[in-house]
Amino acid sequence: MFIDILKVGAVSCLSPLQSVLAILIFTKILAGFGTATLAGYGMGSRLEFLLIPIAFAFGVASVPMVGMAMGAGLVMRARQVAWTAGAAAGLSVGLVGLIVAVDPAMWVSLFTSDPSVTAAAYSYFTWAGPAFGFFGMGVCLYFASQGAAKVGGPVLAGTVRLLMVGLGGWWLVSIDAPAWTLFALVGAAMVVFGLGTALSIRLTRWSK
Repeated sequence: MFIDILKVGAVSCLSPLQSVLAILIFTKILAGFGTATLAGYGMGSRLEFLLIPIAFAFGVASVPMVGMAMGAGLVMRARQVAWTAGAAAGLSVGLVGLIVAVDPAMWVSLFTSDPSVTAAAYSYFTWAGPAFGFFGMGVCLYFASQGAAKVGGPVLAGTVRLLMVGLGGWWLVSIDAPAWTLFALVGAAMVVFGLGTALSIRLTRWSK
């Protein structure tokens, strides 16, 4: 039983580590742009962290539903649960992302009125905000895949996101790219994570 649990649990432990590492690495990269840019990104990443529990709620609720359907041999129903939960999480988190992308002041004004910090935060939300929905969908589908004991693909998608942020960020800094290009990279990495997770579930055979 421990082996069965760890085949899913041990691999699944990598996903939250990847998310935290991506933010830590990106924070380190942005440090060279000055405290204002770093503070602006900090406001964005704070909201990003607060949105994870929304996707988590949909994802965790889907795990037993997917697991029960799989146990009953209802693979199609298990997949329908996963896609429905992923869509709900993506829409919920994506709506918040679109709102702050259109009107960043709703969030930023709660913490600062400094022009430089505000400009950096606005730039982050403009480029990364529209991608929040993909991130929420990916997180939710990662949880849903645990119910089917098929977490390899979602974890791999998280690895790709981490590499994009780390290697892509390093390359952009090496060519003296402006800060907004790094924020665009974060958004692109979220899109890749969400679509990569969805694609992995679409291509992975869940039936035993």
